[in-house]
Amino acid sequence: MTNIKTLGELKASGYKSQSIKDELRNNLREKIKLGKPVFEGVYGFENTVIPELERAILSRHNINLLGLRGQAKTRLARKMIELLDEYIPVVSGSEINDDPLNPISRFSKDLIQEKGDATPIEWMHRSERFFEKLATPDVTVADLIGDVDPIKASNLKLSYADERVIHFGMIPRANRCIFVINELPDLQARIQVSLFNILQEGDIQIRGFKLRMPLDMQFVFTANPEDYTNRGSIVTPLKDRIGSQILTHYPENIEIARTITHQESRLDKAQSDLVYVPSLAKDLLEQISFEARESEYIDNKSGVSARLSITAYENLLSTAERRALKSGADKTALRLSDFMGIIPSITGKVELVYEGEQEGSAVVAQHLIGDAIHTFFPAYFPKIEKLERADAKNEYSELVEWFFTESGFELLDDCSDEEYQSILDNVKPLENLIQKYLPELIKEDRNFMKEFILWALVEYDKLSKDRFENGYQFKDMYGSYISKL
Repeated sequence: MTNIKTLGELKASGYKSQSIKDELRNNLREKIKLGKPVFEGVYGFENTVIPELERAILSRHNINLLGLRGQAKTRLARKMIELLDEYIPVVSGSEINDDPLNPISRFSKDLIQEKGDATPIEWMHRSERFFEKLATPDVTVADLIGDVDPIKASNLKLSYADERVIHFGMIPRANRCIFVINELPDLQARIQVSLFNILQEGDIQIRGFKLRMPLDMQFVFTANPEDYTNRGSIVTPLKDRIGSQILTHYPENIEIARTITHQESRLDKAQSDLVYVPSLAKDLLEQISFEARESEYIDNKSGVSARLSITAYENLLSTAERRALKSGADKTALRLSDFMGIIPSITGKVELVYEGEQEGSAVVAQHLIGDAIHTFFPAYFPKIEKLERADAKNEYSELVEWFFTESGFELLDDCSDEEYQSILDNVKPLENLIQKYLPELIKEDRNFMKEFILWALVEYDKLSKDRFENGYQFKDMYGSYISKL
């Protein structure tokens, strides 16, 4: 195909032109028929968003992806590139990617009239057919549609009445391409109005020039529901011209969330080889995002991005890596206390309500970690009742009594693996609990599980945990009261 260099050769090859919407539709139909995945690398949307998106493409619709931040809206739009033909022919030198068999610009029409079948053509790869614009308050009609270029008029010695003085904006230059406008409500209403004719009638107006240019484009818009009230809105006539509005959502379970985090985390082999991560630690990390979306301290209308889990996981491994490097260890296992290293990843990614502001973002982040532990604990050990008689005996009485007798212990953030192991081994009731309820737990996960029990008992008000400059102190509840007095 790329050996075809002229319009005459293209005609002789039997090439048939098709619109980009037909191109997307036909390639999607073939993938569906063959059972091939269409949006690989996007998880959790298999039965919700993706079927709706496929229906919109089959219907040749322009699309609005509506959802909170971090819900893969832009990723879905970029994945649509894979439904384009690998190459398409364009007239050489055309600013707007003119189809040689159906030119729409003055330049291409004049060139074909002059050279006929000898008109040179080029082949455009699908990777070049994706344009993206973030809607910001400073975007102008000239940026998107175009304007008169006085320098071009001067160089070509043309009158301003000649359409060749026009400098095309981003949208005409994205002819025969996918064009994405992110955060559409942020686009000023008067700028949104300029899109009306392009979406419906196909003509554009630039400084009094009314050009009948049937642009061939696939529009994809993204929007956040919060923006409708906070920063702007999509004007009604524009919404009317968008064929399908598709609602995105966050992962619905821990397994999907883990898959996304594993795929998106930027980790090198050195980190992966150095730090062993128990499965429970990965689950707890994802649960933090789920807790944040339900937290009374966080504005759930703003959403909690999937990027929270991704960056938190990177920080979690970096915390363990730093500790291992300082102690000179060749291998280390993740500790629950390493979760304090993810607090900077949480504080910048959540919008707090008034009560959250009063608590402080760092405190809210610690609450979320505690809530995740509280949620997961009953899946591994018998549930603890918070309100019970002080002398009541249960599965954890031996452990609580140990702290009353031994006065607790300190666990430093950067203590060596040997010291960490020795401290936990000294608490014999921890090992007894694991032997009783998780006898098949592998050796590498045991220390993390022991610390998990301690943190859970703190959440259930059976032990106390105090943070000092470089570590934690675990004590019985009475000891904590006495120290405060």
